[in-house]
Amino acid sequence: MNLIVVDTSIAEAPYEQVRRQIAAHVASGELKAGQKLPTVRQLATDLGLSNNTVARAYRELEAGGVIETHGRKGTFVTSTLLGQTDGSGAQDAAAEYAALARRLGLSLPEATRLLEARWSDR
Repeated sequence: MNLIVVDTSIAEAPYEQVRRQIAAHVASGELKAGQKLPTVRQLATDLGLSNNTVARAYRELEAGGVIETHGRKGTFVTSTLLGQTDGSGAQDAAAEYAALARRLGLSLPEATRLLEARWSDR
């Protein structure tokens, strides 16, 4: 999968880099609903990572509803909501947060960490 690049010189864990990049490609439409992803073993080999690293990224993507595994048939993109205007206001909220984070001088990783830290808040 040529869309994923893992940079071992940064603090972000490799599984998180894989998870984040796949989610971003789904959101941008580069990966479309129904598109088959490489097997864990194949993607791990392509990226020079362990199978467990890619498996963790896939598990987190599946838990988030972005991908779905169908046993031996493979793993597929399931999210049709990301990257589309659905009237929920999610796109507008994301745009507002991104603009605010930029005005505050936050980097993308900093803004992402802030969002992830609040994700489980009720």
